[in-house]
Amino acid sequence: MTDPRQPFPDAARDFDFLHGSWRVRHRRRAQWLAGNEDWTEFDGTCVCQPMLGGLGNVDDNWLELPGGAYRAVTLRAFDPGAGRWSIWWLDSRHPAQLDVPVVGGFDDGIGRFFADDLYGGRPIRIRFLWSAITGTSAEWRQAFSLDGGATWETNWEMRFTRAT
Repeated sequence: MTDPRQPFPDAARDFDFLHGSWRVRHRRRAQWLAGNEDWTEFDGTCVCQPMLGGLGNVDDNWLELPGGAYRAVTLRAFDPGAGRWSIWWLDSRHPAQLDVPVVGGFDDGIGRFFADDLYGGRPIRIRFLWSAITGTSAEWRQAFSLDGGATWETNWEMRFTRAT
């Protein structure tokens, strides 16, 4: 158990940049792992706040998908013992299904997080990348791999701009 009187490792602050309110521009493939090059673009918002005394955060997302808007929650928690973050996604369209967490951390300003899961009954590797992080913007990308990470198909991109 972490001693609450001890300072957190620097890595526990990796997601502090995300605290606050954001406008989000989404770009998402129409079909995933199907060789489809059609993309849908839409807007959204994200409001992120710290929790667990600074060892985590949660954000409330509003996604204005053309087929119908919905809400989602991202939950992030830092494990000081392992020195890694875990990230979960909960979607209001499937409120009883918490996605498998992607796990990882930041190195040289790039956040890399991975998980193994199933998509359409096929085993996949999932990758989240956080990059281009400034005080007023950030980028996130999700990709799937069918070959254990040898090749990746990016299927979702988000560009965050700080809301004023």
